[in-house]
Amino acid sequence: MGEVAEAQYFRSEIALLKLNYSDATFKPPLSPLLIHIDPIIPSGHTSSASESDPSPIALQHQQDQHPKDAWLPITESRNGNAYYAAFHILNSNIGFQALMLPVAFATLGWAWGTVCLSVAFVWQLYAIFLLVQLHESVPGIRHSRYLFLAMAAFGKKLGKVAALFPVMYLSGGTCVMLIITGGGTMKLLFKTLCDYDHGNTCNAHSLSGAEWFLVFTCVAILTAQLPNLNSMVMVSLLGAVASITYCTLFWVLSVKKGRPINVSYSSSLSQDSTVTAKITDVLNAIGIIVLAFRGHNVLLEIQGTLPSNFEKTSKEPMLRGVSVSYVLISVCVFPLAIAGFWAYGNQIYDGGLLTSFPQFHKRQLTKFSMGAIYVLIIIHCLSSYQIYAMPVFDNLELRYTSIKNQRCPRLVRACLRLFFGGLTFSIAVTFPFLPSLAALLGGMTLVPITYAYPCFMWLALKKPTPRGVVWCFNVALGCLGMFLSALLVAAATRTLVDKGLPANFFKP
Repeated sequence: MGEVAEAQYFRSEIALLKLNYSDATFKPPLSPLLIHIDPIIPSGHTSSASESDPSPIALQHQQDQHPKDAWLPITESRNGNAYYAAFHILNSNIGFQALMLPVAFATLGWAWGTVCLSVAFVWQLYAIFLLVQLHESVPGIRHSRYLFLAMAAFGKKLGKVAALFPVMYLSGGTCVMLIITGGGTMKLLFKTLCDYDHGNTCNAHSLSGAEWFLVFTCVAILTAQLPNLNSMVMVSLLGAVASITYCTLFWVLSVKKGRPINVSYSSSLSQDSTVTAKITDVLNAIGIIVLAFRGHNVLLEIQGTLPSNFEKTSKEPMLRGVSVSYVLISVCVFPLAIAGFWAYGNQIYDGGLLTSFPQFHKRQLTKFSMGAIYVLIIIHCLSSYQIYAMPVFDNLELRYTSIKNQRCPRLVRACLRLFFGGLTFSIAVTFPFLPSLAALLGGMTLVPITYAYPCFMWLALKKPTPRGVVWCFNVALGCLGMFLSALLVAAATRTLVDKGLPANFFKP
């Protein structure tokens, strides 16, 4: 029985896809990102003799017979380790959105701000634990893509309805946000260096917003020519170091430079506001905290780069990588929120530390210190782009290999990535106000993917005892996540209706 189980284990997820979909039955997608794939073997499928034969020769033959795992960028290399996973997680999970946390504290105050931040941190960490366990929930099948796991848990149709748009947005949409943030930071860097020189060179040579976006996109696509996630490990290490460094610099320098005059720690909620307005502001503050944690949509892809066999699965090194990375993430996030609020109180600008820090300490900062921080942010945006773009690259190449039944040539791979870079650049230039919609879109996509779906998928695949403690806990947590998503979307919608949307189309 052990040998048969081991033989079952060596079935790759793409081999299972191939058994279920041939080129003749592959449905054309609605767009390059909409890939119609079913990650489950039909119940009526009959295994061949080689599949049931536990001998090493049959196992080797089975691996050679279904080589598509080695054709796609996510599963092309499975020789990663816990350090690689930690680098990728740090690079994708720490982000500029954490610089907004003091804004949430200005609304919620010390006590409720700390409570909400702690609850969100533990909640999303629990969701990560569930995803790591579900990666190989069935012996022999690895779910290295979030969408495939959702389809396996909820069924083909419901899985697509529930997870397709969130996964698409959290991959492609995040890349657009990174172009807007990275290109905008490049513009700030240029302006900072010129302003300190008190010259007129900026007016003569400064690029437009769209041109800065193009510069950022070109560098990102050049870096994206690395073939797979494991080959990008040094890029992720550089991004992780950059993100930890600039997060630390922001709160350390904010404390060192001193607080503004008449700083106050009372809630920024207006006493004259209506009850509805106050509730909306509180929900928006909670949304800032909830959206500060990201990267769950690429967690399974990161785990898919780790080796796994019958005796030692990928769970152990992945959990070690998660543990190391989240110790460092907590060291970054909590001081940012607490020290940032201590430094600026309710005088902090809506743009968070990225706006408030240079505004309050402009005369105290040197050109080198502010420029170094901007460079670190740019480096992190460029490296994060690679992680979030990888699921899209994988989908595009999956479409090609399913049609051609061969590995994607290097030239075609480069063209596909160039196409995606051009697409994200075009969207960034067309909709440069997308950060204003971050709360709305994040409530619709990131909150269910991060806080709700993992609980429901655990129930569907692990099938704990109905109405038991584990069952009730996950049902309650999943329902609370969906309810929170609805509240945040409603609050973000009301804010947009009340304050309006700066829809500066084609004017970044």
